[in-house]
Amino acid sequence: MRKRLVGKAFDMILGISMSDNREGYEKFWENFGKHLKLGCIDDSENHKRIAPLLRFFSSQSEEELISLDEYVENMKPDQKDIYYIAADSVNSAKNTPFLERLAEKDLEVLFLVDPIDEVAIQNLKSYKEKNFVDISKEDLDLGDNNEERKKEMKQEFGQTCDWIKKHLGDKVASVQISNRLSSSPCVLVSGKFGWSANMERWVFLSIIYLMTNFEDFT
Repeated sequence: MRKRLVGKAFDMILGISMSDNREGYEKFWENFGKHLKLGCIDDSENHKRIAPLLRFFSSQSEEELISLDEYVENMKPDQKDIYYIAADSVNSAKNTPFLERLAEKDLEVLFLVDPIDEVAIQNLKSYKEKNFVDISKEDLDLGDNNEERKKEMKQEFGQTCDWIKKHLGDKVASVQISNRLSSSPCVLVSGKFGWSANMERWVFLSIIYLMTNFEDFT
């Protein structure tokens, strides 16, 4: 009985989301969107039902929320992954240097601006066989690897990278030449398996909040 009721509820919500009344679903999302995101974390059994209902802003839709289906439909023919960046606002996301190369290639990037967004997406892992990729992490593959060019750049700037690493010491894991930028001189990326800068910021703010309100819990 429970599964049947849950299934009917999802079918009803999906019907609203797919109707021509886009404004109607936007109102629903405004009131219940956070609960659907929590479902990505707490209800792995219904990931496939929840994912089509999610909505996000993006680098090509800064004022209107889009679905994951709309993102996939707009993907380039040779694009393999769904790109995203987590930030505290749309304005911060659209001005990050991480977007530079993707913008040049006209690749759309989802803007995860709600604190829960990043955790929700990480729990989904993929959508329609497309992996979610954080563009602020190391080893970003944009499909334009040129080994010969890499070798030339390493020969030309290798000593500069070594010098920077020597002076920064343990503050960074490594200093590398990257093809992810077009106008910015450098960018600080997160480790492939570590927290993103946005996640670290939220954890830090949470700790500060708990410390300043510690008396309320004693």
